[in-house]
Amino acid sequence: MSAGTLAPWIGAQLQALLARRGHAWLLQGPSGLGQFELGLALVRAWLCERAPTLPAAHGSLPPEGAHAALGRPGGGVAPTPAGACGECDSCHAIDVHAHTDLVVLMPEVEMIACGWPLSEKAQKDIDNKTRKPSKEIRVDAMRDAIEFAQRTSGRGRGKAMLVYPAERMNAVTAAALLKTLEEPPGDMRFVLATDAAHLLLPTIRSRCQSHTLRWPAEAEALAWLAQQGLPAGEGAALLRAAGGRPSDALALAQGRDSARQWALLPHALARGEVAALAELPLPEAVARLQKLCHDLLALQLGAAPRFFDATDLPERRLPVAALTRWWSQLNQIARSAEHPLNPGLAAEWLASSARQVLNSRV
Repeated sequence: MSAGTLAPWIGAQLQALLARRGHAWLLQGPSGLGQFELGLALVRAWLCERAPTLPAAHGSLPPEGAHAALGRPGGGVAPTPAGACGECDSCHAIDVHAHTDLVVLMPEVEMIACGWPLSEKAQKDIDNKTRKPSKEIRVDAMRDAIEFAQRTSGRGRGKAMLVYPAERMNAVTAAALLKTLEEPPGDMRFVLATDAAHLLLPTIRSRCQSHTLRWPAEAEALAWLAQQGLPAGEGAALLRAAGGRPSDALALAQGRDSARQWALLPHALARGEVAALAELPLPEAVARLQKLCHDLLALQLGAAPRFFDATDLPERRLPVAALTRWWSQLNQIARSAEHPLNPGLAAEWLASSARQVLNSRV
């Protein structure tokens, strides 16, 4: 993935970050804004064999670089690296998840889903069914990564570590990273990307330069979705369904969700149709009900809905007390939505609860 293939708002942020010095970055912001994509593009550029020489990992930023990176008025504009070429051996090695100078740390379930290799021991344990893939970033994986950080760079462009979602490090894993993050080898750089920076240890946050991802404008997001093949009306509806997050809107389309399906969801649930939720993973089903409940509460209180078009929601008033009870109930269910419940029974119960609320009267 070169800078040219990134969404434009991600590419612009990549240019700003590449113009700045620093050995450790914390990329933060709400989910769906491209933390992982920006983090991976950043380490690709650091390791690319054809990229211009980058600013040193350590040291202060020249004033003109600071103005260019942060968009402040005044001062000259420093040239910024273009990002990875996408064609050299280093870029190819990252594409096939086999770069000798890059370590990617994610929960094992996400590593497997994305095709990133596990350590030999972890893979053996999972293959032998001695344990299940972890939903946290394990301390064993972090210790292997720290040992990797002490090695000499194999390709001469330094080494990099990408951690995502960084909030999935438990206290032991984060503590293991802390010393290396504070005193890294001279050619080692770090990117921690997160949807929940507040869950990280303050000592981790304080050792990184922070960058909050920019929320794209609606027109910018719709133009990008159109480039991905979504018709204008479809893109606008799915972007609204995703709460304004373009990558989530694209994921909905790729998951065969349509704007029509989303628009019909409130009325399908009012009729108690279990099929509206039956094929969804439980966390996603709960998330959709939370969006619906949010918009119904907003309407009752005189605000505009965020995820649905107002014409797709029930016209008559619903009791706020019933909606607030439903909201609390959904929040409680969301905490355990990834537990191994019976999916069919869970979908039936969720659809029944939604039908009861949507047909309640003031």
